[in-house]
Amino acid sequence: MRFGTPLIPARLIRRYKRFLADCRLEDGREITAHCANPGSMMGLAEPGMKIWLEPNDDPKKKLKYGWRLVDHENGHFTGVDTSVPNRALKAALEAREIAELAAYETVRAEVKYGEKSRIDFLLSQPGLPDCYVEVKSVTLSRQPGLAEFPDSVTARGTKHLGELANMVAEGHRAVMLYLVQRTDCDHFQLAADIDPAYAAAFDDAQATGVERLVCTTRISPDGVWVEAAKRLHS
Repeated sequence: MRFGTPLIPARLIRRYKRFLADCRLEDGREITAHCANPGSMMGLAEPGMKIWLEPNDDPKKKLKYGWRLVDHENGHFTGVDTSVPNRALKAALEAREIAELAAYETVRAEVKYGEKSRIDFLLSQPGLPDCYVEVKSVTLSRQPGLAEFPDSVTARGTKHLGELANMVAEGHRAVMLYLVQRTDCDHFQLAADIDPAYAAAFDDAQATGVERLVCTTRISPDGVWVEAAKRLHS
């Protein structure tokens, strides 16, 4: 998925109210950018960090910049926009690039299911059970090379695991897909110390037949792409 508008570099001044970030552009101007990430962003919102913003000229948007990347200034990036994984993954699913899900030709996004929920992707193919795919963006890394999820308590995520288990009970296929938006990690695990309820719900869901996939991404200021052939050790 290529960014629609070329990104520009900046330095983070502060992130606040979850969805706002004050930033300093290279020309010295200070602006406020939209931060499309409801999580804690642990380790990714320190003042002075180099970040990349996507400008826009949409008259309907109050904020003219969106925060897309953290640049770790060592050749690695983290994608902080939680809407990006679904857009990147949709392209990979439609191209049938993910081997575990390549048997499905029809890809539908944001389909209602469960109890007032929407599944990220519903995959279908004649002769196969429907496949419900829930996607989570992974950005937390507290140890070198280790990606973790979640970065804060997520009651919504716990609910989703239960609904995936219900789909398996109804005879469907269900997949919990963790998309790692970091280029500096080669292992993945659940952050059970941050949200033990989520970790327990995952174990319960997996015991019922919910599958787990962990995919990595290739990230640069040009865009974010799913590395379909690469998997992280767990």
